[in-house]
Amino acid sequence: MKGRFIAFEGCEGAGKSTQMRLLSEYLTSRGIPHILTREPGGGQISEAIRKIILDGKNSEMTDECEALLYAAARVQHLADTVAPALARGETVLCDRYIFSSFAYQGYGRGLSLAFLKEINAFAIEKYMPDLTVFLDIPSSRAFERKHGADPDDRMEQAGEAFHKRVYQGYKSLLKEYPEEMTAVDCSGTKYETSARIAELLRSRGLIG
Repeated sequence: MKGRFIAFEGCEGAGKSTQMRLLSEYLTSRGIPHILTREPGGGQISEAIRKIILDGKNSEMTDECEALLYAAARVQHLADTVAPALARGETVLCDRYIFSSFAYQGYGRGLSLAFLKEINAFAIEKYMPDLTVFLDIPSSRAFERKHGADPDDRMEQAGEAFHKRVYQGYKSLLKEYPEEMTAVDCSGTKYETSARIAELLRSRGLIG
């Protein structure tokens, strides 16, 4: 039996980790087997790539190199973590996936979506999530929640204008992929947001 694949997207500080934890607690209470994972990461090789991408010292990294590293980490993550869990019939909760590449490297960095789709063709063709949940909060408010950017995180240090483009990119992607990605208002408390997410997933038949 194939498991369910649910990805979470949002700006830095949107609350993805918190909402995944709360959903995990709900799934555990219902006896639903699941795993939590993240991108880039989710396995030894992918975590090593993550360190390279996010290292603030790697300021000379080109946008194309960044995009290719994300794609490489994704392929390895699928092999190491996502595919085996789905084959076991488990629900996979993933912190970021393909739409992060479109929003950050596409709309944020200015790379063509055609290029990003090409280098991520394996993931797009074989492992698209059953649903991507977008935590809808503007980048400026999200950074306020996390008390500013991490000085050691190269992506968080990309600047306000970059993160505004990322947020607007997500809004454009919501229109382009209405069946694949759905926005959830997260302006309320974390528990109100969690309830909205659970209701959304139940309405899609993705959780019991």
